[in-house]
Amino acid sequence: MRRYVVDGGTAVLTGAASGIGRATTLELARRGSSLVLLDRDADGLEAVADEARRLRPDRSVVTHVVDLSDGDAALAAAEQVRDAHPHVHLLVNNAGVALAGRFDQVSMADVDWLLSINLRAVLLMTHTMLPSLLSTYGSHVCNLSSVFGLAGPPGQAAYVTSKFGVRGFGDSLRQELAPYGVGVTTVHPGGVATSIAVSQRQGPGVSDAEMSRGLDAARRLLVLDPAVAARKIVDGVERRRPRVLIGREAYLLDAMARIAPGSYGVLLRAFNDRMDATS
Repeated sequence: MRRYVVDGGTAVLTGAASGIGRATTLELARRGSSLVLLDRDADGLEAVADEARRLRPDRSVVTHVVDLSDGDAALAAAEQVRDAHPHVHLLVNNAGVALAGRFDQVSMADVDWLLSINLRAVLLMTHTMLPSLLSTYGSHVCNLSSVFGLAGPPGQAAYVTSKFGVRGFGDSLRQELAPYGVGVTTVHPGGVATSIAVSQRQGPGVSDAEMSRGLDAARRLLVLDPAVAARKIVDGVERRRPRVLIGREAYLLDAMARIAPGSYGVLLRAFNDRMDATS
């Protein structure tokens, strides 16, 4: 499959208003892509759109404010984008949320909310945009999974489920779309300084003290500049890489899961104990 060409293409991104989505938006703008941006944060979305327009005033930037946890609204927005852009070159399924708590500490309503954004919206956007992608030879799909799509730590059962789902979806979709000249990249970021931990939903069984400890740990671990992650993502898309690992944590967890697939939990607990001892 030939190298993906960013310059002159049209990219659709979800979760574009902040974090990795914002940084990837700006990186694509710098490299000459027209943009269709979706997010529920209207102010943040308009701010990143304005910045992208300043970077490349010769390229189109369109925004859609939508809450992807609302299935009907998400489908309507996806159909609107597809109808307005019959030739989409790149779809970046980036939107994601987090949920604090072990599986016994969260409600099924919380789990449904997380899965609706982290997994179902990925499926919905991809399925709805497929006609536009398939009509554009050499197009590409990029799905954001996580380091927790490589290994499953305790306290993240719902989130891990969603991110392993994204990983599995990408693996199968890659084989299905390859005969049509469409590539698929799955991204596993780790340690990127975004607001996902700060804005995560607190499970009803999670105490304020537990929540505070979790946020402190996240602040120590989430330090990588999103702009660095964005460059790696776009580089990976251009090279049609099947997966992109970002951050030392991603390589570490990937190695753990490969070397000790049934017992890496012991190594994870030792790492967490060390982190707690240094806090």
